[in-house]
Amino acid sequence: MGEKILMKGNEAVAEAAIRAGCRLYFAYPITPQSELIEFMAKMMPKVKGTFLQAESEVAAANMVYGAAGCGKRVMTSSSSPGVSLKMEAISYIAGANLPAVIVNVQRGGPGLGDIQPAQGDYFQATKGGGHGDYHCIVLAPSSVQEFADMASDAFDLADKYRNPVMILADGLLGQMMEPVEFKPYKTEEEMVELSKQHFDWCIHQNEDGPGHHHNEINSLEIDPNVLEKHVLELDKKYKTIEANEIKYEEYNINEDNEVVCVAFGTAARIVKSAIDDLNAQGKNIGLIRPITVWPYPYDAISKALNKKVKCINVFELNLGQMVEDVRLAVNGKVPVHFMGKVGGLVFTPEEVAADIMKNL
Repeated sequence: MGEKILMKGNEAVAEAAIRAGCRLYFAYPITPQSELIEFMAKMMPKVKGTFLQAESEVAAANMVYGAAGCGKRVMTSSSSPGVSLKMEAISYIAGANLPAVIVNVQRGGPGLGDIQPAQGDYFQATKGGGHGDYHCIVLAPSSVQEFADMASDAFDLADKYRNPVMILADGLLGQMMEPVEFKPYKTEEEMVELSKQHFDWCIHQNEDGPGHHHNEINSLEIDPNVLEKHVLELDKKYKTIEANEIKYEEYNINEDNEVVCVAFGTAARIVKSAIDDLNAQGKNIGLIRPITVWPYPYDAISKALNKKVKCINVFELNLGQMVEDVRLAVNGKVPVHFMGKVGGLVFTPEEVAADIMKNL
């Protein structure tokens, strides 16, 4: 780690990805993440990497599929409508057991919407988005530092489980500038070691000889019995991920909480400010912030329900998507209240505090 550098979120996650060993990046421009693709266009050649602006989001995602099949650290990024176009390829990547990183800097929607921040892609990210029985690991940063740190985490998780990993940010985080401390660049020796870990399954050059072999990368299985076995193996992997990779933050969670709030991403920052104000007034409000929104921290929310908790308040920049997972975690033990903002609007700490007090 070195000195802190003031950077936009879009640029910080790109710099962190390069430092983590990303040498292949394919994308198509779309606001509010255009700075990310611009940064990659400038910096990738300097590290002997490959940047390519594809003709469409569909093409970019399928290029990621091909590069992932070669065992390389590869990334794409987009914003909400563009990620929708990538979903078929993401399902293919998951079905083929391939590692890849996708960044979604969400905007208001549905449709073309606007370029303001929103969290309306939660269902798409965590409940599939593409076709079939599959999961992306989904990370939800709430600061520029965390956005950058998650680039390294995402590549490590993608390699560990040979699975697509999505970083679910938003337009606020992409455009926000904060000080960031970066991890050092991967050395040439480390890059070689990264390649070696995929040698037994990835595509190799078409040549014979010691140490060389051919592999087939495919998500097509005509025989339903073979496909069933494959899908069940994928499910076994997802259960392992659920058992080992859940991350969340507890903020002022204690045995005397009157209300427990749940929020993710940038929305959680605003909720924290409201909690600080209310606690200074003698209230006792806590927050569970999911860091992985898949796998989801159901147990953390359930365990926070001490005898004094009167209700759960959920805050999202959508019409109520994560609230469904919160209700599953609560399982009817206490009322669950929801407050959302849409269209690119963001609630204030005062609005959040008022909503909490209304339910006390």
